[in-house]
Amino acid sequence: MISTLKVARRDLLLRCAVLAVLAALPLLGSTYHTSMMVIVGIHTMVTVGLCLLMGYTGQVSLGHAAFYGLGAFFSGVLSATYGVQPWIAMALAAAITAVVAYGTALPMFRLRGHYLAMGTLGFGIIVYILFVELDQFTGGPSGLSGIPTLFIGPVEFDTDLEFYYLAWLFCLGTLLLSQNIVNSRVGRALRAVHGNEEAARSLGVDISQFKMKVFVLSAVYASLAGSLYAHYTGFISPQPFGFLFSIRLVVMVVVGGLASVWGAIFGTATITFLSDLLQGFGEMDTVVFGLILILVMVFLPQGLFRTFVILYETLMKRAASARSRWR
Repeated sequence: MISTLKVARRDLLLRCAVLAVLAALPLLGSTYHTSMMVIVGIHTMVTVGLCLLMGYTGQVSLGHAAFYGLGAFFSGVLSATYGVQPWIAMALAAAITAVVAYGTALPMFRLRGHYLAMGTLGFGIIVYILFVELDQFTGGPSGLSGIPTLFIGPVEFDTDLEFYYLAWLFCLGTLLLSQNIVNSRVGRALRAVHGNEEAARSLGVDISQFKMKVFVLSAVYASLAGSLYAHYTGFISPQPFGFLFSIRLVVMVVVGGLASVWGAIFGTATITFLSDLLQGFGEMDTVVFGLILILVMVFLPQGLFRTFVILYETLMKRAASARSRWR
């Protein structure tokens, strides 16, 4: 009981610390860093969905950039071309993406292992090609412009600072929802599916339904993130939603910690800022991300976040032990 209370207190303090840092960051940094943190918040929404899918359910997806792009293009086209109110466009984009994800999951989850990964990869490539070829809707390689900004009454989120708080409000909402799922009966069922599907089935877990529900939820997260990205930038093209971004998302998940919801922030921030630093090296950034993935899997298999927590707990134990010896 005491141990449980300590863990709960530690988690509460950690969340409060994260909230305090996030609230203060845009006031301490430049406009450039604020815009970068907006992108971190948006991408974290996609990453945390992949954490649920890969880290807790054990299902690999190499095409999640497709759902990110579907949210961006559906919301962008509906609001910019057809004049739909942006918030309604976001909701419709999320609903359509959920239907697409469910229709994709029905045949996809008959596959396992490498075949499932290749299936999601193929889906992502198909969607990317559609973004390019359906130029009468998406603008093709030239992209879609004129996407309106989000607003609530007289408040329009048309500056980096305003959109920063909006993006992180959505991001923290997805993090808290995901954490509640992980700590619930559903989360225990997901971990059982990850551990051993046959054993989970013998305990009455509906494996197919759990897989599909998590897949659809992660796709909705990605869709909402894509919509936020579209209304933040005001312009979208197919290029950011290709295969390389799907791989980058997987690297973010691994770096942050496969089975760590809050680790998604650390993994996303690390890779996003590293990507910015490596822009001048062209395609070499892909090689760097590959090396990072290998190094983290070998030396930090639990990810950055869990490694920092373990290190912190170890230091606290040593400090407590040292204090007890001095008494």
